[in-house]
Amino acid sequence: MGDIKKGEQSTFEAKCPECGELMANMGLDFESPKKNDLKKWEHLKSLYSVGITFHSCGCNGPGYIPNSKEKLIEYFEDLKVNYLKNIDFWRTRIEPTTKVERDKDNQRNWGKLNTISSNFKKEVVKNQDGIDFWLGRVREIESKISLIK
Repeated sequence: MGDIKKGEQSTFEAKCPECGELMANMGLDFESPKKNDLKKWEHLKSLYSVGITFHSCGCNGPGYIPNSKEKLIEYFEDLKVNYLKNIDFWRTRIEPTTKVERDKDNQRNWGKLNTISSNFKKEVVKNQDGIDFWLGRVREIESKISLIK
């Protein structure tokens, strides 16, 4: 999902080919459904409301985009479970107190540390910083799920 611009403001104006009014910029990889396919249009509205569009660099397309409301909710629920697992990591991690412990922590957990701080090699990443980061992500997901429902 790295290619999908979640929640970012678009800098491009998209104009309707029929009336010329501004419309949602869904990206170059977007293929519109037939006008009378109201179910698909409603689903696209749900996608757009949570910041999922069809933007990509052109290399591999926009990534996975759920094709129904149920699949979209399931996708966000799976993300939430993953975020909660990350919170568990930060709750159980023992913060390093010496340089040797910090070096070992950096080697073992560099991916998780780098997610929280790009400066993790020079500073100790506090467990509370990781917990706060992932709680924020959980809140974002919960608000997206409530928007869809």
